[in-house]
Amino acid sequence: ETAEAVALGAEAVGLLRTELVFMEHAQAPSQAAQEVEYRRVLDALEGRPLVVRTLDVGGDKPLPYWPMPAEENPFLGVRGIRLSLQRPEILETQLRALLAAAEGRPLRIMFPMVGAVEEWRVARDMALRLREEIPLADLQLGIMVEVPSAALLAPVLAREVDFFSIGTNDLTQYCLAIDRGHPTLSAQADGLHPAVLRLIGMTVAAAHAEGKWVGVCGELASDRLAVPLLVGLGVDEL
Repeated sequence: ETAEAVALGAEAVGLLRTELVFMEHAQAPSQAAQEVEYRRVLDALEGRPLVVRTLDVGGDKPLPYWPMPAEENPFLGVRGIRLSLQRPEILETQLRALLAAAEGRPLRIMFPMVGAVEEWRVARDMALRLREEIPLADLQLGIMVEVPSAALLAPVLAREVDFFSIGTNDLTQYCLAIDRGHPTLSAQADGLHPAVLRLIGMTVAAAHAEGKWVGVCGELASDRLAVPLLVGLGVDEL
């Protein structure tokens, strides 16, 4: 869909969900197999930036070839960056594939479900180490802000990241303690709740104080009622 999006005026891809690549394979895709998929998107962008989220799976989004123990509440379990740091060889292969596929084109890599500064630093250090082997000048590293602790730590994280991308769907459910798939409560998981908007505003203010940019992904990014609020809060990218 990238070429069509560009034809319609898209300036970049703001969130490439790489778990879709992993879900299409019967076993963990090799570096070469991942490179092919990432290169297709980069080619279609014709030099426009690609913002990629590293593998975001877990108990709620399992892969058949990576069996995981059943969790009582998978949304509060091993997912996102937690899983990647438990299986660093998977993250390293993915980062190698992304750097190799970029071939000098602008690449933005973000890590999902970061809730602690230490998680970000481990992932960042791995990416920077690999960039020494596979050089790429136009590389930015950031995190998804979807756990309230990340928003609260934004002033600290903003000194180190290149950007934030606010995942409003998860940020809303974690902030309001409402499962967005709950049969009776999901309608109350409102991304325009004042508490959610306050976390977004805090994140933007912290980023801008350090000269960093902030994107928003999730349902709010395409909500016509939300867009004026997000722009008013200073969000740089949807």
